[in-house]
Amino acid sequence: MKPTVGEKWFYSFNYLILALLGITCLFPLINTIAVSFSDTHAIASGKVTLYPIGWNIEAYTSLIKGTRILSAMQNSIIITIVGVAFSMTVTIMTAYPISRGIFYGRRFFTLAMVFTMLFSGGLIPTYLVVKSLGLMNSYFALWLPALISTYNLLVMRTFFENIPSEVDDAARIDGCSEMAYLMRIVLPLSMPVIATITLFYSVSYWNMFMNVLIYINNTSKFNMTVLIQKMIQSQNLLQELVNSGATSGVTVDVVPESLKAAGVLIMVLPMLLVYPFLQKYFVKGVMLGSVKG
Repeated sequence: MKPTVGEKWFYSFNYLILALLGITCLFPLINTIAVSFSDTHAIASGKVTLYPIGWNIEAYTSLIKGTRILSAMQNSIIITIVGVAFSMTVTIMTAYPISRGIFYGRRFFTLAMVFTMLFSGGLIPTYLVVKSLGLMNSYFALWLPALISTYNLLVMRTFFENIPSEVDDAARIDGCSEMAYLMRIVLPLSMPVIATITLFYSVSYWNMFMNVLIYINNTSKFNMTVLIQKMIQSQNLLQELVNSGATSGVTVDVVPESLKAAGVLIMVLPMLLVYPFLQKYFVKGVMLGSVKG
C-alpha cells in the first residue's frame, strides 16, 4: 500500500526534525574537536566554533608528555576488558537458568533480582562491605559491585526465552547436554543481544567514575575518567602543562581550554570507534530481548 500525500509530508517533517536534533547533539563534540586542534589565539578570541582555526597539536603533545594519560588509558582498558569478561560470564550463566521453564524457583529468583532495581543497600553499607573484604585500592572493588546489571540480565533472559522450543527439542533428541546446548546453540543464536549487552557493560566500565574515587586511593591506578576530571578541575595542573616548555626553553603554544578539549576527546574516542561496529545489533538485540511474543 503506497503512502498518501499527507503521510509523505508527515514522515518528511519527522525526518527533518530528527535530523536537526541529531545534528545539535553533535555540536558539542564537533566544537571539542575543533578547540583541541586550533591555534591558541583563535581559542582565546573565541573564533573557534565547528572547525579548527590554525592547525595545532600541542595540546595532545603536552598531555602525553606532561601527564599520566597513557597510564590512565591502560588502566581504563584493563578495567573495561576484565570487567566486561566477568560481567558477561555471570550475566549469561544467570540469565540462562531463569529462562528455562524446568528451573525450579525461577519466579522467586527473578523477583529477587527485580527487587534490587528498586531497593539497594546504599553507598555506606556497600563501602563497608568492600572494605571488610579487603578490596580497597583494588580493581576488584570496581568489578564485584558492578558485576551484574539487573536490566541487562532481564533483557538477556527474555531473549533466551524467545528461542523456539523446537530448537531445544531437536538438541535433546541428538543427545545434547545442558552446557553443550548453551555453548553450541543458545549463544550463537544470541549474538545480537550479546553484542548489545557487551557494549552496555563496556561503556559503563569505561566511564566508571564514582567507584574509582571511593575505592581507589593510589593515583597510579586512576582511570581516564578520573584523571581527566581532576585535570579539568585543577587549574594549577593545567597552568603547569601550559608552562611545561619554559624550563627547557621551548615555547608551548597551548591554552588550558585546548588541554581540556584534547583530554575529553582522548577519553571518548575509544567508545566512538567501537559504536559503529556494534550499532547494527542495538535494535534487534534490545527489542527481541525486551518483548516476549
